[in-house]
Amino acid sequence: MTDRLAALLADTPVVDGHNDIAWALRKQVAYDLDSRDIADVQTTLHTDIPRLRAGGVGAQFFSVYVPGTMPGGAAVTATLEQIDCVARIVARYPDTFETARTASEVRRIMASGRIAALLGAEGGHSIDCSLGTLRMLRRLGVAYMTLTHNQNVPWADSATDVPAVGGLNDFGRDVVREMNRIGMLVDLSHVAPSTMHAALDVSSASVIFSHSSCRALTDHPRNVPDDVLTRLAGNGGVLMVTFVPYFVSQECADHAAAEDARRHELGLDKVTVYTEHDGEHLDPVAVAELERWRAGHPAPIATLAQVADHVEHARKVAGAAHIGLGGDYDGVESLPVGLQDVSTYPALLAELAGRGWSDADLTALTSGNILRVLQAAEDVADPGFGR
Repeated sequence: MTDRLAALLADTPVVDGHNDIAWALRKQVAYDLDSRDIADVQTTLHTDIPRLRAGGVGAQFFSVYVPGTMPGGAAVTATLEQIDCVARIVARYPDTFETARTASEVRRIMASGRIAALLGAEGGHSIDCSLGTLRMLRRLGVAYMTLTHNQNVPWADSATDVPAVGGLNDFGRDVVREMNRIGMLVDLSHVAPSTMHAALDVSSASVIFSHSSCRALTDHPRNVPDDVLTRLAGNGGVLMVTFVPYFVSQECADHAAAEDARRHELGLDKVTVYTEHDGEHLDPVAVAELERWRAGHPAPIATLAQVADHVEHARKVAGAAHIGLGGDYDGVESLPVGLQDVSTYPALLAELAGRGWSDADLTALTSGNILRVLQAAEDVADPGFGR
């Protein structure tokens, strides 16, 4: 790391918008933190304390994700278990982490040399159509909620499902207004463009995309169209560019689409039925056939330079004040070359610096923009909420 980047990250560390380590710990070791002691480098994870430190991470939005196929109350319960997992991580490593709810708390924690831990609920199914549950998640410290995951919810359309309500219905608009009132960021990753526009029409606070990239560069439904990026600037929000290969590389996106088609032919669509133990009901013959397909169709490789292209496109369309980083570490199987784990943010900053980015633009990207949005949500919120 150059002296310039070291000084920049010491002053304005990375605030990353999305990390799925809690779900990875659920799937790998049923939340047994002794089995995955992140005080040491963990080869089965993208995230641990040594690599967070090496990456210059000063604050992390930890996703408290559960699948959109998990029904009703089970989704609420699993979300609470995810919140508990993050709380246990923070309690286990108090010299490294401290929980944060506000922009001022994030700044104080980063200034102390620790990493601020924030929470993001990934998908509106986590509230089971209950504003009371939404309010309680906020009281538990959840800083943002993604309105949908890969499936629609009864009140909002997902980017990867068949449109059902035309963006947001009346209850969906009430959800956005209530999120504004209680100071919870509206996260538009995963939602359909119609939902993006509907939320921007309603929200009185700046919105975020916690982990998305630019559709103009990679035609994937999870990415953000330019007309939305243009509106994002007027809203004051932030696109936190993600590193997912099939969101940043058209070749990877095309390969993923072909694999999805083969999955569908084999009856192995990604919509999985979950039991209370997260068991997957999969045909072993079909799984073996999918593996043969994969062996004959190796996935292309995404690159750090392609991620930088998305960051630059977002700056061009939305402006330097409206971009951030949301790696999606531990939420994907593979990552671009050069961005293989949470230690690699300096490599991306070095690429951007080499393309002529100023210190002001780099510090806005690492943390300045998202902290401004977090503060703006507090400014709009009802000051009496939570008292």
